[in-house]
Amino acid sequence: MLLRQHLNDVFLFVVAVEHQGFSAAAKQLNLPKSTISKRVAILEEKLGLILIHRSSRSFVLSEAGILFYQHAKNAVDEFRYAEENLLMQQQEPSGVVRLSASVPVAQYILSDCLPELAERYPKLMLQLEVTDRYVDVMNENFDIVIRSHFKPLADSGLIQRVLTHDKIIAVAAPSYLTEAAPIHRPNDLAQHQGLWSDLQRNPWHFQHLNGEQQSVWPNVRFMANESEMLKGAVKRGLGITLLPENFCMDELANGSLVNVLPEWSAGGVTTSLLMLTRRGLLPSVSITADFLVEKLKR
Repeated sequence: MLLRQHLNDVFLFVVAVEHQGFSAAAKQLNLPKSTISKRVAILEEKLGLILIHRSSRSFVLSEAGILFYQHAKNAVDEFRYAEENLLMQQQEPSGVVRLSASVPVAQYILSDCLPELAERYPKLMLQLEVTDRYVDVMNENFDIVIRSHFKPLADSGLIQRVLTHDKIIAVAAPSYLTEAAPIHRPNDLAQHQGLWSDLQRNPWHFQHLNGEQQSVWPNVRFMANESEMLKGAVKRGLGITLLPENFCMDELANGSLVNVLPEWSAGGVTTSLLMLTRRGLLPSVSITADFLVEKLKR
């Protein structure tokens, strides 16, 4: 009982600070001003601290009050977020969710997921902008941005949730391999035609399952910094290229492409979901983010 009352007093203190006074907080909560003032005074007595310097004309936080408010507000926001999620589970999500994704992500990850989500929640309006340019989540008013990256993303203050992690493999068409020299190790690729995604011609770095590493420069046969173009070129038998494994899963299954170094990988690509802090998120945005994370984990 004491803990519950203490938490209630903390809540009243936070609301009073948010509205810069007891009178405004009383109107917001539909409580007598004297009740809020008294409960905050009791809170100060329990803490042994002056949180607010108040008079008939002023309402100013003390240094202790500023510090306490920062922590108290976090606790109240967490409660509000939990409450929103409970309501969200009881109500059908609705409204607009604005998303941004790169072209490959839209084609190979979201093309099935988003229609399924829209079908499940008819009142949800999904707006997807497909672009490979840099997107500013906050200033462009996007709710969710999904991007693939080879290195960890910088700490931007955004929530980052991993959707997929895919290893990169060396692939070729059977028609190319029948006429080419045998491939046993990455160093053997120096004798082969390479289809490059890196226009700067940096070496291809490989790592074996046992941790061994090798780097190699295949001969330049074709260059394009777009994965679909590279897949089309490698299927025609022009040479060997590096692609994310999931990007060419169908071709590997039907035999139109072959993983030429099955015990080696050339790094990995991670696809992450980025969004603003959970506090204050609309239920429709939370539903969309949670759906994508769970769907792609499966």
